[in-house]
Amino acid sequence: MRNVTITLDDETADWARVWSATHQTSVSRMLGDLLAQKMRLEERYSASMNAYLSVQPMALAEPGARYPHRDEAHER
Repeated sequence: MRNVTITLDDETADWARVWSATHQTSVSRMLGDLLAQKMRLEERYSASMNAYLSVQPMALAEPGARYPHRDEAHER
């Protein structure tokens, strides 16, 4: 674990203390959980984007040809 100092305006600090007390946790734990959740979401987004970008684009049709039917385009 690592200690980090943050600066909050008075209103935000008061809200954080009240929220933490009503949820039986500390401000430190609340912020640690929020940051861990944000990190996981960012990692999932990055993994999803990498998976999406790793698929080669498919040409729908040659110039002048008809577009494929929906069923053809969504064959997997």
